[in-house]
Amino acid sequence: MTGKAKPKKHTAKEIAAKIDAATTNRGGGKAGVEDRKALEKGGHAKLACPICKVTAPDSKSMLIHHEARHPKLPYEEEKLINLHSTVPVEAESSKPKPGVRGSLKK
Repeated sequence: MTGKAKPKKHTAKEIAAKIDAATTNRGGGKAGVEDRKALEKGGHAKLACPICKVTAPDSKSMLIHHEARHPKLPYEEEKLINLHSTVPVEAESSKPKPGVRGSLKK
């Protein structure tokens, strides 16, 4: 009979990946709701549909939305609502932006 195998230890790469996942702001969860709605500059959604107010990150995604949801209406890119231009930029904001490395708890 052979003995039990030694338990596997975590590699440095695996530990570094866990630390990175724990400390990087991905913009999810309850804390990321405000960001995903694009209420402040730096949100994920840049454009809003003038017909149904659905948000999209870029004009290509908005074109796909428009063709799927409003096929009978003509697509006019100049009528799209730019959410980033309607909200004034705050110079000294302490709120972390999406994809910025770092964590509030350390």
